[in-house]
This record gives sequence, C-alpha cells and structure tokens, in this order.
Amino acid sequence: MPGTRKLGRPTDQRMAMLKNLVTSFLENGKITTTVTRAKETRALAEKMITLGKKNTLHTRRQALSFVTKEDVVTKLFNEIAPKYADRNGGYTRIVKAGPRKGDSAEMAILELVD
Repeated sequence: MPGTRKLGRPTDQRMAMLKNLVTSFLENGKITTTVTRAKETRALAEKMITLGKKNTLHTRRQALSFVTKEDVVTKLFNEIAPKYADRNGGYTRIVKAGPRKGDSAEMAILELVD
C-alpha cells in the first residue's frame, strides 16, 4: 500500500519529496534514488499514469494536485498515458544499481517500461 513508509521524515516533508520525485520521474522517464524511495515513487507514479489513461478534466485536475509542473501533466496525458492504454499496470521497472559511494545506501534506477 503506497504511503506506508515514513522514510525518516515528517509527513509534509515526505509528501513534498515524493511529489518532486514523481514529477522528475514523469519529466525524464528515469531517475536514480534509493530503493525504498523508488518503491514509494513507483506506486504514486503508476497511479498518475492510470489517471492519465482516463483523460477527463477531473483526472487532469487530480494529477495537477500532485504533480508540481503543468507541462509534465500535459506530457503525462498526451504522451506517456496513451503509450500504456492497453496495459493493466506495471508501467515502471526498478533496477538495483549497487551501493552509493558516500554512505553505502542501496541505490536503484526507476524507469518507464517500453
């Protein structure tokens, strides 16, 4: 269930971080982050892509309330979501990338499935 990991932050900071991660992920198609952050981001990004598949005014406003950039929402509804119109979930992939150099945290690459 998304949103159950606290990630060592208060709720407002955690939600701001996740909104920024989802926005960056949808903007670029790929991000590198820690494994636990990638798992949380995956759940929320897949919800945004599912909203994009419906493509109504209501779903667009719901996506705008979470994604922080308007041009990313436009990209989501016009490019990303139609690509997955015939797919029932599983739009993203997490690939483990090994430990981070500074603190040895497990890193992962979160990317869209082609």
